[in-house]
Amino acid sequence: MKDKVLIIEDDKEIGDMVKDYLSLKGYNTKLARNGLEGLKLFESFEPDLAIIDIMLPVIDGLELCTKFRKSSNIPIIILSAKSDNQDKILGLGIGADDYVTKPFSPKELLARVISQLRRYKNDGLMVSSSNVIKFSDIYINKESYEVKIHGKVIDLSTKEFDILYCLAKNNNKVLTKEQIFDYVWGVDEYGDINTVTVHIRRIREKIEANPSEPVFIETIWGVGYKFKGDNNEK
Repeated sequence: MKDKVLIIEDDKEIGDMVKDYLSLKGYNTKLARNGLEGLKLFESFEPDLAIIDIMLPVIDGLELCTKFRKSSNIPIIILSAKSDNQDKILGLGIGADDYVTKPFSPKELLARVISQLRRYKNDGLMVSSSNVIKFSDIYINKESYEVKIHGKVIDLSTKEFDILYCLAKNNNKVLTKEQIFDYVWGVDEYGDINTVTVHIRRIREKIEANPSEPVFIETIWGVGYKFKGDNNEK
């Protein structure tokens, strides 16, 4: 499946050039000419990466980046005619992953796209930048390492919390034991992958009303585990 790239650029020449070049290189691309159009395409197209010009009509690029970050952790590359470091710091500070100054070559931009998508696929289990997850029955706070079920505080170890947080952040997405292990213990850590199964069992004993019939963490046999929230994250 082709990676989907959303380009939001009001300069027709630059926008068309980027779209045509990335399409030629095998990407599924969509082009928006203003921030509002870009926001609508972001919601319907569900891109794997976004390229956003800072100076956009209707909604500017920095505001757009902030809006994207409320619901997604996809890589964002900012385009700007300004080379001022303050603009770069501002863009990266609100959630952009890279910053390209105009004029730029298509090959340079392609290299940034490849690099950001590779990083996202390798490290990007997190689908939201928020540190708080709320469903109707469960509350998880990454900053305070606090978990509540129906308002009752649940005592989890650090590793148990990290596993639950990883799964909940990827609500309704199946994660393999290897992915969970790499996220919690680190890709360079050597250990028994079955420790994930042991920790999942302990988590269920603490958060599930009936651990043998789990509501929150589903086992996908032969694959891994899936967190089942109520899809009402706030």
